[in-house]
Amino acid sequence: MQLRKALYSLALFLTPAVAFAHPGHGDHGLIAGIAHPLTGLDHLLAMFAVGLWAAQQKGAARLALPCTFVVTMLIGGLLGFEGLEMPFMETGIAASVLALGLCVALAVRPPLFLAMGATALFALAHGVAHGLELPELSSPWLYAAGFVGATAALHTAGYGIVRLLPQAAAPLVRFAGLASAGAGAWLLAG
Repeated sequence: MQLRKALYSLALFLTPAVAFAHPGHGDHGLIAGIAHPLTGLDHLLAMFAVGLWAAQQKGAARLALPCTFVVTMLIGGLLGFEGLEMPFMETGIAASVLALGLCVALAVRPPLFLAMGATALFALAHGVAHGLELPELSSPWLYAAGFVGATAALHTAGYGIVRLLPQAAAPLVRFAGLASAGAGAWLLAG
C-alpha cells in the first residue's frame, strides 16, 4: 500500500511541471528552469538516482550527496551562463546516469570523499549543460532557481521513496537503479 502511495505521489509531483514545460507562460526563466531537469530523461534519471543512492547511505552521506550535487550543479550552471563548455559534457551526463544507476543497483557505500567527488563531477556536467541552455531573454537567476529547485525536489522524491518503502522493497529500489543504468548505457551508445 505504501509503494502505491509513493508512486502516486511521485506522479502527482511531476504532472504540473510537464504541463508548464510548454512556452508562453511568461515565466522569464523560472518555469523553463524547473522544466529542464524534469523533461530531459538524462537529467531526471541522474537526479532521481542521487536521491535513491543518498537514502541507501548511512550517516553524513545521506545529506552530503544531494547537497554536493545541488551546489556543484549551480556552480556549473553559472559557468554555463558564461559560455564555458566542458569537454565530453554529454558523455559525462550519460555516464552519470549509468554510474549512479549502478551505485543504486549495487547499493554501493564508498568512502564519503569518493562518493562526494563522483557526485560533484557528475553535477558539474549537468550544471554546465543547464547553463548553456539558458533560454533567450530569460533571467539567469530565475532559471537557476528553477533548475536548482527541481533538482532538489527530484533528490527528495528519490530519497523519500526509499525511506517510505518497507525494507522488503529494497530489491525494487535496486531494480530501479539497474533500469537507470541500462538507460545510461543506451544514452552512451547513442
